[in-house]
Amino acid sequence: MPDTFLAGHRRMLWALDLQQNIEDLSHRSIEGEITMNVTEYLHEKQVNFEKILHPNAYGANRLAQTLGVSGHQVAKTVLLNADGDYTSVVAVLPADKSVDLRAAAQMLGDCKLTLATEEQISQHCPDCEVGALPPFGSQYHMHTIMDASLLEYENIVFEGNTHHEAIQMTASDFRMIESPLVGHFAR
Repeated sequence: MPDTFLAGHRRMLWALDLQQNIEDLSHRSIEGEITMNVTEYLHEKQVNFEKILHPNAYGANRLAQTLGVSGHQVAKTVLLNADGDYTSVVAVLPADKSVDLRAAAQMLGDCKLTLATEEQISQHCPDCEVGALPPFGSQYHMHTIMDASLLEYENIVFEGNTHHEAIQMTASDFRMIESPLVGHFAR
């Protein structure tokens, strides 16, 4: 599939040249901010994955529809605010489920959890399009929790840093490189 031009919401952190190749977008950084290029990270970790370019799909359920796969096989990423030993936590769960904050809090030792706002997500992950948070909390100095139901499938699909790029990889490889705390918190 040919590279497509980016469309949709843009944070004006960088002056973007819309003609630039998609691969170059997440190389940009502002001094002191964390940036992540999902495909480079996976290459560095030497795991097999497939990068899927597709029309803009806002949200994991829409991504599942666009790709024609089960919402249970698409992993959505939700940023949670936490107290205690955790400041922020990345929750990875099936697109067709929602986070049970009480169950997630119990996994983390009964801390208080709330859903992060879009503004908070942008502050933590400035290299991502709004709403396109990859499931690698470790790359943003955050803990990651994963709902065990994602392990029912051999492969999972998730958004990269943008709404037009998805990544498919084995659930076991994701678990190996991210080392998430795995439990049941999706409902």
